Amino acid sequence: MKTLLFCAALLMAGTASADELADADALFAKKAYPEALQKYTKLANAGNPVAQQHLGEMYWYGEAGAVDEARAEAWFRKAAAKGNQVAIASLDMLRQRGERRADIDYWVNKYDGSDLTTGQYRCPTPRFPAVSKQNDEIERISANVSKWQDCYNAQVRALNEAKPLTKRIPADIVKLMNKAETEQAEKRLAAVYANITENATVKAKLVLADFAVWRDTTDAWVKEHNAIVKSAPSPEREQELENRKNNYGAK
Repeated sequence: MKTLLFCAALLMAGTASADELADADALFAKKAYPEALQKYTKLANAGNPVAQQHLGEMYWYGEAGAVDEARAEAWFRKAAAKGNQVAIASLDMLRQRGERRADIDYWVNKYDGSDLTTGQYRCPTPRFPAVSKQNDEIERISANVSKWQDCYNAQVRALNEAKPLTKRIPADIVKLMNKAETEQAEKRLAAVYANITENATVKAKLVLADFAVWRDTTDAWVKEHNAIVKSAPSPEREQELENRKNNYGAK
């Protein structure tokens, strides 16, 4: 009889634990994090591996307050020791974080967007003289401007396609980043994007302004030159006038 009563007590305790875990899960689903944290903590301290795993996740993602990687790892280890597969996978993820620390830091603190401003996206600025008077120079400068325009348009398209820059973070790195690192990377990459686009826009305006000045002064010179040439007598006309002068003098 005592054995049966003991087994019944264990069964009731297990049912109560399951009910509390379900309550904690429901609170978590509603984002009632403080209440969920309290229930998970109670169950985790009692040795429930699922609660320990959930508690580790709450510390990892900052749902228990600030991100606390050390406490998250401690709870994952407790749950993993009891065979919790999610906790075991989480510990493996923490191991990979250590191995990929430099890659994570690159996207969080060091990425500068140089891949969008170098190589095919490096657009050399055309140089303009005050005025061009030779056809070959006019053609060369016009070709350089056209080449720059094509390069600039390609860079603009690349920038539009790259937005937001967080898309450039490799997926295997994204899954290793914690909440604080993700937020910091988002903030940094947004600033990098804004800086690149502003610099590109300012540079383009300067190039187009210089081009307009060169084009206007060159066009003015060409028109003036053509007018002078048009008004000047041709060699044939000069010879005809000379012949007329000679004929007039002979009379």
